[in-house]
Amino acid sequence: MSRWSALGRYAAVLAAAAFFTALAFPRTDWALTPWLMVTPLLVVAILTPPRAAFWWGLLYGGVFFLVLLRWLNFTFRVYSTIPGPLVFLPTAMLAGYCAFWFAGVSWAVSRIAARWSIGWALALAPFLWVAAEWLRGHVLGGFPWGTLGYSQYLQLRVIQIAELTGVHGVSFLLVAVNAALAGSLLLTWRRAVAGVGAAGVLVAATLLFGSTRLHDSTPRPTARITLMQPAIEQPLKYEPRHAVEMLAIYFALTRQAAAERPELVVWPETASPTVLRQDPRLVASLTAVAAELKAPLVVGSLDVEGNPPRFRNSAFVLTDQGLAGRYDKIHLVPFGEFVPLSGVIGFVRGWAEFISELEPGTRSVVFPGPPAPYGVVICYEGIFPDLVRDFVRGGARLMVNMTNDAWFGRTSGPEQHLSMYPFRAVEHRVSVVRAANTGVSAFIAPTGQIIRRMNLYERGLLTETVPLRVGRTLFTRLGDWPGLLALAVSAAALAFTRWRSRVPEAA
Repeated sequence: MSRWSALGRYAAVLAAAAFFTALAFPRTDWALTPWLMVTPLLVVAILTPPRAAFWWGLLYGGVFFLVLLRWLNFTFRVYSTIPGPLVFLPTAMLAGYCAFWFAGVSWAVSRIAARWSIGWALALAPFLWVAAEWLRGHVLGGFPWGTLGYSQYLQLRVIQIAELTGVHGVSFLLVAVNAALAGSLLLTWRRAVAGVGAAGVLVAATLLFGSTRLHDSTPRPTARITLMQPAIEQPLKYEPRHAVEMLAIYFALTRQAAAERPELVVWPETASPTVLRQDPRLVASLTAVAAELKAPLVVGSLDVEGNPPRFRNSAFVLTDQGLAGRYDKIHLVPFGEFVPLSGVIGFVRGWAEFISELEPGTRSVVFPGPPAPYGVVICYEGIFPDLVRDFVRGGARLMVNMTNDAWFGRTSGPEQHLSMYPFRAVEHRVSVVRAANTGVSAFIAPTGQIIRRMNLYERGLLTETVPLRVGRTLFTRLGDWPGLLALAVSAAALAFTRWRSRVPEAA
């Protein structure tokens, strides 16, 4: 086989594997592919020098994220001023950045195989992968979209371990199985059997734990919640001439909720077409509705303070006594709600109408209820496990997510966003109530099961009696310890390879 023929085969196999791995996420939900399709990357990394392995990892990651993040092309095509032929560039740049972390894993696996052994490289691959995911979720504000474990959000027996390990425990399991498969191709039969056996034990233990937790029938107190999905198109949300029409939709839906006797009613993110605290007539109307329903309302709105004005993305609680509480979004969306390094690249604000400059909140707020203490995370915040954990540790027995994914139209973006919330539910054994402007609104049980949901652009109400959190899980107590452990193990392994000469594989 010529060198170019071998390179072509590597490229074709890795691109195909990455493509099928991306299809594990919504909407295709081919959950089996991540159990198999990381194997080609590990094999190629071990068979090539570290520098070449880096580029192969970049190819694999690039294809994966280009497929996964393809919904962003809609947002830039519809809401930006970027010329048509170049509209894909922001997605390509983000995909390239995310692919860099895959390339780092591939490089590290190759380096450990070359300077230590193939067996150790495969044994450490799950740690390296999780360490890269953890870093991608924290560096430069973090972008954990596409974390491998999220692909299993519908596999309830698999994801119950998130109570112990968070989503990274599921990623670890998936890569461990792929490493065992790679070992069956690259190692002597004894070592290959040992690797497959170890991976088999991990899978069996995960499924056994999952089955046990799914059959847990511990009684819990409950709360009855109503959420609404108004299905208002994004171009209409801030048009003053449509404000009356939009509020009519919200109030009509809210009054319909009276028949359901809810204990809490949730509107989506930035539902108010005006700055709520500066609109006394709207506050008075919401107060009257809360009194009529005998239940508080949670309403999303922009908020303005100071001179010069500082804008925040906020959630307000209104009762029959008026405004009763406020939470300001802490974790803002980069290039959506703020521009990183704005002193250098602030000019990008003119590229798209969805790029704004908001001020972040400074603390998590747990509202005391009724119906029980609860936290609110706004849009993108819910994909960060550490932030949700802050609310739960602060006493939240129920988590509310309000979001506006209308920017992404009818693409797979809103579905992918939803797929991360079953993990937040399992991590703390807490119900998650999700109200989205255009979808996907849903109720998620503490087991991670999506018990009810609305389709994209479906207008209506959902009401459900949900269990409240009792006790604390290991993840609630310790946080994302698997990510930190993986980071420590990976750093130690790479440091060791600096002076470790290669150990040849036994025949």
